[in-house]
Amino acid sequence: MTASELAMAGVRTCVVERLEKPSPYSKALTLHPRSIELLEMRGLFDRFKEKGRPLPSGHFAGLNPALDFSLLDTRSNYTLFLPQTETEKVLDEHARSLDVCILRGHEVLAVRQNDENAELVVQGPDGLTFLTAAYIVGADGAGSTVRKQAGIAFPGTDASITAVLGDVSLDNPPNSNFYTSMNEEGAVVIVPLSPGIYRVLSIAPHMPQRLLHEPVTLEELKKDLLRICGTDFGINHPVWMSRFGNASRLAERYRSQRVFLAGDAAHIHFPAGGQGLNVGLQDAMNLGWKLAAVINGRASDWLLESYHKERHPVGAELLRNTQIQTKMFDFTRDGLHMRGLLSDLLTFPEVNRYLAEQITALSVTCLPDEKMPEHQLNGKRLPDFEVMLRDGTSKQLYSFLHSGSFVFVTFDEESIQLPSLPHIKTVEAKSMLERPEWKDVKAALIRPDGYVAWAVDHSETDAKRLISEGLQRWCGHVPIPFL
Repeated sequence: MTASELAMAGVRTCVVERLEKPSPYSKALTLHPRSIELLEMRGLFDRFKEKGRPLPSGHFAGLNPALDFSLLDTRSNYTLFLPQTETEKVLDEHARSLDVCILRGHEVLAVRQNDENAELVVQGPDGLTFLTAAYIVGADGAGSTVRKQAGIAFPGTDASITAVLGDVSLDNPPNSNFYTSMNEEGAVVIVPLSPGIYRVLSIAPHMPQRLLHEPVTLEELKKDLLRICGTDFGINHPVWMSRFGNASRLAERYRSQRVFLAGDAAHIHFPAGGQGLNVGLQDAMNLGWKLAAVINGRASDWLLESYHKERHPVGAELLRNTQIQTKMFDFTRDGLHMRGLLSDLLTFPEVNRYLAEQITALSVTCLPDEKMPEHQLNGKRLPDFEVMLRDGTSKQLYSFLHSGSFVFVTFDEESIQLPSLPHIKTVEAKSMLERPEWKDVKAALIRPDGYVAWAVDHSETDAKRLISEGLQRWCGHVPIPFL
């Protein structure tokens, strides 16, 4: 995802991947509303939608009722159930269509950097290779070689509980697309993956805990099902089985000079709420356009520094809510009473919405431009609403973001039209339909990731100067015709 963002901006980039072939197994199974929005911004989502299954809800610690995504302020008000293998396949195809170099079967052994560049030492099929680049992004998972070589600390806690999963056949599957069973013995979740194959998850924190490296056996999974559900559903023919725990760690910093971290290299946690892959994609989107802007000479280092400032707090919040959810996997009698009380609270729309916005990352905001006047839109995420243009037509906002450019929206009757530039798209708008917060806006700059960099109202006495300075700060040198 990061490589594609860079390539879209004309930056030569290379992905170094240890695996010779993509993994056939899927740790993650869902795309959340904010991830769907990001894919919509790039015109990619139809490729995912045709492969996935939309679901109107999510969950917090498996509580019932579910989190209702259908009422969220987004057109993408659902979860897309889609195995990670399919997500990776589409992203791989997208990157290759942009001529991204992808080196499979190449393992990073070492990372070096200086004031001028960064270098990877890579073991490939033909021996050692040395790759030199302006920047390196470590998206190489929990055991990240890039993170370790860059000397970035990874503080946190080790696993205290473990859970198991198995992709298996069931002779007598439950009659549900999302089966759950929770009692004093533990919890089981079963979801269909593909014809004849089901994902079975089980967790029993009060039972003797196995070490993460111990292989899962079919007999172990069968015993869990019998103990918790009273039936083993005719489990057989495992395709893949794995054990995972609640280790929680957050990189001390997301940047070390020319090295950046994204995804599991920056944060690991118990996969409660299905957030991991989604937060990784959101890291990638935040970082990609910023790196491209600096490499192309249109922004200074403050923009790269904003990656850590914006995404590290998101990682901290991710660990907080997953640790809370893990605490709630308490299936003792008192724990089940607690879960019952919290389930009752989820029937209140305000509580349900609050947690739904956290799980989906729709509540995430970005840093407002400190050099611009305060405005309620600054730093806010924009949903894909309808924009009424000055010529009387209307378009969806995200259609202007497909190329990964900034979007400069002007409501000025004098028609503030910037010269044609590849990284800025000017939109002469009449109104943002059904969006009262835009009523008094004279002009605004929307970042390539769909957040508002800044907005200026008609009431500002020095509006043209503010707009000019805001454009120059975010977009580099821009000839301003109205000055």
